Amino acid sequence: MAVIDAVLDRLLDGLLGLGRLLSPLCSPFVLLQLSALVVLLLLSLRVVCLLWSHAQFTRRLRCFSKPPTQNWLMGHLGEMRSTEEGLQAVDQLVRTYSHSCSWFLGPFYSLVRLFHPDYIKPLLLAPASITVKDELFYGFLRPWLGQSLLLSNGDDWFRRRRLLTPAFHFDILKNYVKIFNHSSDIMHSKWRRLVAEGESRQDMFNHISLMTLDSLLRCTFSYNSNCQESSSEYIAAIFELSTLVIERRGRILHHWDCLYWRSPEGQRFKQACSVVHGFTRTVVQERRAQLLHRGEPEGPDTTGGEEKKKKRVADFIDLLLLSKDEDGHGLTDEEIKAEADTFMFGGHDTTASGISWVLYNLSQHQDYQDRCRAEVNDLLQDRKTEDLDWEDLSSLPFTTMCIKESLRLHSPVSAVTRRYTKDMTVPGGRVIPQGSICLVSIYGNHHNPEIWPDPDVYNPMRFDPENSKDRSSHAFIPFSSGPRNCIGQKFAMAELRVVVALTLRRFRLTPGGVEVRRLPQLVLRAEGGLWLTLETLDAPQD
Repeated sequence: MAVIDAVLDRLLDGLLGLGRLLSPLCSPFVLLQLSALVVLLLLSLRVVCLLWSHAQFTRRLRCFSKPPTQNWLMGHLGEMRSTEEGLQAVDQLVRTYSHSCSWFLGPFYSLVRLFHPDYIKPLLLAPASITVKDELFYGFLRPWLGQSLLLSNGDDWFRRRRLLTPAFHFDILKNYVKIFNHSSDIMHSKWRRLVAEGESRQDMFNHISLMTLDSLLRCTFSYNSNCQESSSEYIAAIFELSTLVIERRGRILHHWDCLYWRSPEGQRFKQACSVVHGFTRTVVQERRAQLLHRGEPEGPDTTGGEEKKKKRVADFIDLLLLSKDEDGHGLTDEEIKAEADTFMFGGHDTTASGISWVLYNLSQHQDYQDRCRAEVNDLLQDRKTEDLDWEDLSSLPFTTMCIKESLRLHSPVSAVTRRYTKDMTVPGGRVIPQGSICLVSIYGNHHNPEIWPDPDVYNPMRFDPENSKDRSSHAFIPFSSGPRNCIGQKFAMAELRVVVALTLRRFRLTPGGVEVRRLPQLVLRAEGGLWLTLETLDAPQD
């Protein structure tokens, strides 16, 4: 079917060009008839293929329970909603089917939805050589993120993973903690100003998204965007792309490239991509030229002295430019651009969601908030500065438990999807046929009452080591798991701990007085924003 789609796309473009070429020789009516006939034949072929594939998957997925559908053909089309009610529907699926169910988006896509760690584990731990990122959920990102680590498969993925892994080594992440402190300081200074002006009620997503974007621009490009105080074309383009991807996913007709790229939304997507790609391409080219002329920046193992102060610490772009495989080959400028764009996409929104929901949950539970604050104040007492170091992060055990419980209750990413190049077996002897989309419901897994008693209750003590020791290794998977897990999870957890700790030291957070309705998009947001009330706290006195 992908081949037919590609042929049809090219044919439509060709017919337009041919029509312009032959219009002086043939009547428009003849050209129109010819075009309509060819398109009709290809559409008919595609429909036949869809129906045949749909029938085969329906037969092979009978081993999985199937929720009621409107009819055989349309299946569950339109029932998967990115709303509060959509998440409540997942809760009902989990209570009804416990571990998994089949799901059909019309005759177009056949899915297996999985909610239990015993079913999820063999899929996420499957070798990367047989694991494929499907086009339904990830394909719409390809024009933006290119053939990056997130979207690549097979040997290309293995090579990229090897080259990128050193960029997330502990010694590298230590340098980023200073940036997390600095970006938090900027956000908190703005909050103090707003509270002093009588604007104590603020949307956490709005402020924290800008703060994490500020951090990432510094970590990735060593670029001071000042985005927490002023807007820019690049930042606006990133937000535009995220919104358009969600809109496209919900419109079946826009799944077809030849229609989408001719639509107003497709044109907006192209324009925003042009802005983002232009920025990244310029930075990569300039940085490569600097490395050729000035030599390598400061690496993580270089020690002291005046010479160290003269050299800039390596950022993400530097590390990608300097990375080499076993044959001495590095990444091309285009490959580096794709990875940088992916780091920006995957790093700021997910972390902002995680931080925002931690602060929301602690605002609802003042006793936990006070205990976290006391832990942070004890750690920083007798310090001349409030900056946290890498070594401090392991000294915040209760705060970390609160963060993990928030990531369980309000997972930034509600699901990941996979396809496999061979049949996959899950418990009960059930077989997921090759080509089916496996939708691993992180949300469903984290709210499964068989694994998490009272799953809707915020209880950080679930992550006390004593309470966690007998729990399945895949009961808690906010960053996915296995060979294709999130490569930046240590980066994200470090930023979460720094920002949450400093925020609780400097502010008391209370509910904003507005009903919170969850909004699962690319990341979990809240309808109309996540509003909390801020109260400025004085630094503890010795």
